[in-house]
Amino acid sequence: MPLLPLPQISGSPSIFRQVMDQVGGVILGKPHPIRLALACLLARGHLLLEDQPGVGKTTLAHALARTLGLQFQRIQFTSDLLPADIVGVSVFNGGGKGFEFHPGPVFTQMLLADEINRAPPKSQSALLEAMEEQQVTVEGVTRSLPDPFFVIATQNPREQAGTFPLPESQLDRFLMRIHLGYPDAAAERALLQGRDRRDLIAELPALLDAEALLALQHQVDQLHVSEALVDYLQRLIAHTRDPHHYARGLSPRAALGLLAAARAWAALDGRDHVIPEDLQTILPPVAGHRLAPAEGTGMSPDRLTRQLIEAVAIP
Repeated sequence: MPLLPLPQISGSPSIFRQVMDQVGGVILGKPHPIRLALACLLARGHLLLEDQPGVGKTTLAHALARTLGLQFQRIQFTSDLLPADIVGVSVFNGGGKGFEFHPGPVFTQMLLADEINRAPPKSQSALLEAMEEQQVTVEGVTRSLPDPFFVIATQNPREQAGTFPLPESQLDRFLMRIHLGYPDAAAERALLQGRDRRDLIAELPALLDAEALLALQHQVDQLHVSEALVDYLQRLIAHTRDPHHYARGLSPRAALGLLAAARAWAALDGRDHVIPEDLQTILPPVAGHRLAPAEGTGMSPDRLTRQLIEAVAIP
């Protein structure tokens, strides 16, 4: 199947609709999480999928990689995983050439870090430089990663046995954290009566490629943001730094991530400008894993972000 023609974003969301429809044919009944995942990639962000085992987290990552035409590698994180298993290692070449670097699976366009919180912190931290600077340093030598480069990580609930919680510095590298949840009855019945998801993924055509995705990301970067919307964003950020409500507020990196994600959400609607509702929609997945409630409040991330939206009026 030929690649889709690349339109201007303004007024033409059909290219995104086709991508979401194709992925939605594999991940049934989850249009909103699929759209959030695509917005995350358009905003040049990394994605954390947190949910119970078996609800389709890994399948979603595979389907996105196939549909977007990206090079794909998967790492199964386990308790004995070493940093060298991720970034690569130098091996002595007996032919007289000295040590030769063998790249690890991180040298790809889309990396699936499966069950990332089953590996110890030392192995988790091997991804920090890659996710932040799109490069890795091994034995004093810095090597660039492909462009585009995305990490999609899956994470089991922290209360499950054999998990290591991700530190705040690692969580902050993920632009969004989203949940899939259980399918509704109709979607689950279609899943039970349908074909194996692995067979479906193997047959998915690439609707885009890396070059087209980079061009779309550049278009997203150009979407107009008014002064009034920047004011609204700053007021949201400032409210999270009130110690009466939050033990940990949003950083400047989080503010930039919110703006990038809002631009991407607007692009998915075919608009060339961002509106306050874009910010409100992407606030929970962008801010939920970064905020911490003030001591004694005991609020969940969802409640924290709802409170934030309710507390700050739109200009």
